Amino acid sequence: MVIHALLAVTLAMTSLPAQAKTVDCARVKCLALTFDDGPGVTTPTLLKTLDKAGAKATFFLVGKQVELRQKVARQALAQGHAIGNHTYSHASLTPLPDGQILDELKTTQSAIQQATGLRPKMFRPPYGDTDDRVLGLAGEAGLAQVMWTGTTLDWQLRDTKKIKAAVLRLAKRNGVILMHDTVPATVKAMPEILKELKKRGYHLVTVPTLLRGKRLQAGVSYP
Repeated sequence: MVIHALLAVTLAMTSLPAQAKTVDCARVKCLALTFDDGPGVTTPTLLKTLDKAGAKATFFLVGKQVELRQKVARQALAQGHAIGNHTYSHASLTPLPDGQILDELKTTQSAIQQATGLRPKMFRPPYGDTDDRVLGLAGEAGLAQVMWTGTTLDWQLRDTKKIKAAVLRLAKRNGVILMHDTVPATVKAMPEILKELKKRGYHLVTVPTLLRGKRLQAGVSYP
């Protein structure tokens, strides 16, 4: 387990700087595709598609799903994708007491670190449910909050053509698009989505790359 985790981190360290050197989002048109709720049963297929296209993405992982699919979490990191915290049980955070919010975040931090060797620096609140209190507690856990500029609502659409149309409609320079790697139609639509985005001149990068080298600050919300 430890050897696998160290290998994943080593591979990721060789992949992420390479993207940072070759993609300057101040000079080229960048877009961050982000995927929530995994790793799921369809995530390995998505990883193959992204790898084939030379695209990088950001995955916000649910702690209990990481425990079920540690290998997939390691694979995402090894391929140079960014990883964030999406709580342990995918609970809406705003109704919860402080201690339970911290537990949701910290338990997931530990699960991801155990699986990959990486301790995430960013999180995304399930359902987008957040407020100043949640943000402050995330800061205590050492996490920056990452939201989005557009959501496909792919979990509701569940249709490849509609999901593709949504992504293309939402795509804009320095945008952050929300999708789910647990929605089979999203994974199925991705080859055509990537092809069209590249045709439109987009460089598909991770959220950290989109920030042009600026360090994510705990307790701060992006973009």
